[in-house]
Amino acid sequence: MIALILVLLVIALHLYFMLLEIVLWTKPLGLKTFGNSAEFAQASALLAMNMGLYNGFLAAGLTWGLVENRNGWPLEVFFLSCVILAGLFGAYTVNKRILFVQALPAALALAALFLDI
Repeated sequence: MIALILVLLVIALHLYFMLLEIVLWTKPLGLKTFGNSAEFAQASALLAMNMGLYNGFLAAGLTWGLVENRNGWPLEVFFLSCVILAGLFGAYTVNKRILFVQALPAALALAALFLDI
C-alpha cells in the first residue's frame, strides 16, 4: 500500500512538472517556480516543452506499471529508476533541489516496491 501511494505521488509530481514545463513555463507560476526571467522563458519555451513531454512519458510509464498490477512491477522499477537517474543528473547539472523534489520520492517508491510494503 505504501509503494502504491509513493508511486502515485511520483506520477502526480511528473504530471505537475509536465504542466509547468509545457503550459506554465512563460506564465507567472512557471517563472517563479524556475526562477526564470520572462525573456529567458520565452526563448527557451520549446526546450521546456520537450522536457515536459519527457516528464509526461515518465508519468505514463509508471501509470502503465500500476495498471498492469503485479505484472507491471518491472515497468515500475524501470521508470522509477529513470526518474532517479534524471533527478541525480538534474541535481548535479542544474539545481541541488531536484535531488529532493524528483529523485528522493522515486527512490522511496522504489525501496517500498522492493520491500513489498
